[in-house]
Amino acid sequence: MADEKPTLVLHLVSGGEPLLFTVHPDDVAELTKQLYLYLDHGSVQTIRTKEDVNLQVNFAHVAVAYIDDLQRKGKVFGLH
Repeated sequence: MADEKPTLVLHLVSGGEPLLFTVHPDDVAELTKQLYLYLDHGSVQTIRTKEDVNLQVNFAHVAVAYIDDLQRKGKVFGLH
């Protein structure tokens, strides 16, 4: 079984391809719980990547954000 690769997927308000950032495993649960608040308030948050790089994300410029596992094969958005 492949390792999970939890990834923050950001679709910007301006359009274009989504931005993908692999999230540090220790931060996945908390980020998942707080993500809707970041979007709702349009706040600037520090996100730690798997490589221990800190990113500043201004959620005021993000239309859609979610955590996805990019290691899954044969996935279809919205289906199990």
